[in-house]
Parts: sequence; structure tokens; C-alpha cells
Amino acid sequence: MKNIIQVAGIIDREEANLMLESGIKWLGFPLRLPSGKDDISETDAMSIIKGLSEPQAGVLISYMVDAEEVSGYCSELGVKAVQLHGDISVAEMKKLRELRPDLFLLKSLVVKEDNAEELLEIVDTMADFVDMFITDTFNPKTGAKGATGLTHNWDVSAELVRRSPKPLMMAGGLTPENVADAIYKVKPAAVDSHTGLEGSDGRKDAAKVKKFIREAEKAFSEINA
Repeated sequence: MKNIIQVAGIIDREEANLMLESGIKWLGFPLRLPSGKDDISETDAMSIIKGLSEPQAGVLISYMVDAEEVSGYCSELGVKAVQLHGDISVAEMKKLRELRPDLFLLKSLVVKEDNAEELLEIVDTMADFVDMFITDTFNPKTGAKGATGLTHNWDVSAELVRRSPKPLMMAGGLTPENVADAIYKVKPAAVDSHTGLEGSDGRKDAAKVKKFIREAEKAFSEINA
């Protein structure tokens, strides 16, 4: 599975339609966040997800760490993919894989200033139970593990790509201006953007989305040539 472009933080049906009409196939829905400040209601997210058809996919972005809880919530939402950003244990990840072989499982690798070895260990111990890894950026000021708008050391992401037997999606401060450079440097299988596509009103900007897609697709085609 290669050359995927995901947009996260969908806030309503209008925004979802904009993404789909622009050519985005994967829509990310951060729900039941620790902060309690979800971008969209569960009811609205479920309605959007229900209307998607392959290769379109709704992706739950979750901080849950209990396999049965994750499985149940994915069933409730109707998603076929879940991105796990919490500190889920290897045992719970293995349990989730066994419970739900039908789910596409992504495990986050949140890059800090000095945790490359820790992330490499996560790759080694969890690769058998996931379908894809996703890098993101830690914000030391807020403790946030995603949607920070911050980039990280791309050398770390590149090393994780080389180490991982599973494909890797790259996230963390990606914008229309830097996504091509990120793809050339890291050579990920997929990219994700959230805040980097938003305008001053907090909504996804159509021009930014189209430029992001254009730049990402061009870079993907060149690294895969």
C-alpha cells in the first residue's frame, strides 16, 4: 500500500466532501481525545464514514490503549482502519490484531528530541501486529502527540522507514510547501496533514489541499520511478 494521502481532523460533512472531491481517499477522525475537544461529533463522523466506499476510508485516530475497547469503538463507528496514538502495550496490540484481523492497524511513532532508539524498538516489537506505522511530532510545551503543526527531525523518520518491514506514513507539520521535500528525504509510503492545510478560520483550505496533493503526488511518482 503506497502513495496514500490522508487528511486528518475532518470537522464536518462539507469539509469531508471537499477532501473527497479533491481526490483525498483517507479521512482521519480524532475522537474521544484526552483533551475532550474533538473536532467533530461522533454522530457526524459516523454519518460521513457510512457514506464512504473503497478505496475511500475513514480512519479512527485514537488514544485508547485497551484492545477490546478499540475493537468495540471501531465497530460502533464503522471504520476499517484505526490509528493508535496512545501508549498501547505490545500485548494489547497483539490482542487487537487477533481480535480484529479485518482492521487496518496503524501505530504511531511520536518523534521527540532524543527517543529514536525507543521508536526503533517499537518498530521491532510491534511490526508483526500492525499494517503501517505513522510518525508524528511531540510538542514538549503542551505534551501533545499529534496535530501539533510542528515538524521533527526527518532523519529519524528516514531511519524508521529503513528499519520497518511495514510501510510508514509520515505526519508532523506537513504543508503544501514542505511535503515534497519530506517525501524525497524520508521516502514514506504515505503522508498525512492536519493543521498544515487549515486557513485562518480553522477549516481546510481548498487551495492548500489541492497544492498538497499535487506536490505529494509528484514527489511520490519521482521516488518510485
